[in-house]
Amino acid sequence: MTDRTNSRANEARELEGHLGHLDTFTGTALGVLAVASGIYTYLGVSTLLDGDGAMQSFAAIAYSTAVSVGIFVFWSYMMRLLPAMRTTRARFGLFGAMGLGCLAIVAMSSWLNAAALAGAAAVEQHMAETVQDYQGSLERSHEIAITAQALERDVARTRQSFEDLSEQEAAGALSGLAGRGAVFRVLRQKAAELSALEQQIAAQSEQVEAAFTTGNELLSRMRALTVEPGPVEGRSVEFSELAVRLAGIITQLRQLSVAPLVQRAAQDLSASVVLPELDGATEDNRVAQGATIDSVLQVLQQRAETLDRAASEVIAMPPPAETTYTPVSAAEAVILYARNFIPSWAGAIAIDLLPAVLVLILAVTQGAIRASKEGTPIEDRMTVAEMRAALQAARAVDMTLDPPEPPARQGPPAQAATPDEVPRVHEVPTPARKA
Repeated sequence: MTDRTNSRANEARELEGHLGHLDTFTGTALGVLAVASGIYTYLGVSTLLDGDGAMQSFAAIAYSTAVSVGIFVFWSYMMRLLPAMRTTRARFGLFGAMGLGCLAIVAMSSWLNAAALAGAAAVEQHMAETVQDYQGSLERSHEIAITAQALERDVARTRQSFEDLSEQEAAGALSGLAGRGAVFRVLRQKAAELSALEQQIAAQSEQVEAAFTTGNELLSRMRALTVEPGPVEGRSVEFSELAVRLAGIITQLRQLSVAPLVQRAAQDLSASVVLPELDGATEDNRVAQGATIDSVLQVLQQRAETLDRAASEVIAMPPPAETTYTPVSAAEAVILYARNFIPSWAGAIAIDLLPAVLVLILAVTQGAIRASKEGTPIEDRMTVAEMRAALQAARAVDMTLDPPEPPARQGPPAQAATPDEVPRVHEVPTPARKA
């Protein structure tokens, strides 16, 4: 039992010696971490402040200095107080305070550190994703416009059918009356309307292709800006200008779609028919012309419905997504695309919260020291220095409680006798010498 007690006492003394050695440079290390975090915080906060000049630099320095001081003081408190707590309630209370402090540090420093580490790359990521969005919108707008241009074939087929019918009427194959009478004029009237619509659709084909080509050129330049060397702020300004132009091109492509035009023309095709006067020589001829015109109107209605369905299908196609480029700062981009910059976030948070590991190490070590000292006699836990101090304290207590007795008082020193006071010595008679 004595050997085990001595072993635990030796373990506690060894741990205390290690802590004493580590304490000599722990404050310096904590200061270095706080200063490093302050530097990266300065770089991050500089991207958020407007303007350029001494005031901006002063504000950034003031903020980063406050962050460094706050981090140093906070972790100094935790390193000193948390390991010294002996009750569970006190420990959990300080652990809660440490959690709130960690959240505050992340909010005021870590995200700015991440902005300094990966802010430019995050802005480039934002630009690259914007290019993809614009490319999707451009291609979708072009697809809708091209599909609408394909309605030209439906219009041409309908026009051709009316022209063929008019030729048949001219030969007398429809109403039985050869020539260019009322039926012929109705057919030619609708053929002319469809021909004008066909020409209008064909005229927009070149505009659609020109707009799509211009949009692709703008996209190519925007892609180049995402990877060009140099400060990302300047590239972001040019990127914004190109994005505005590209948005205009996409809007133009959407307006060049002829589907609404074809739909309106199809609705007017059967609704606006100018019926000519029947010019048959006899009543039978006029009856035949009327019956033929009714048949033509029915065919016209069918062709109009076919064109209307084709145009409605194009109009019903999902439109391109609304895409707008919003310039963001480096700090905002790091938050928006945090999933793409996990290593940078980990490094930014680690430099601020690494002292938390040191606090836990100190708490565990102090707990082990206290556990080793429990049940160990005090004489086994005392070092030589502590023994000397205890002896000196005991002597001081003894001196206070039982002071030493003062030495006995002695009489005044004897004075030298004067010659008159010297006692006379009786002289002894000397015997006479014999002769």
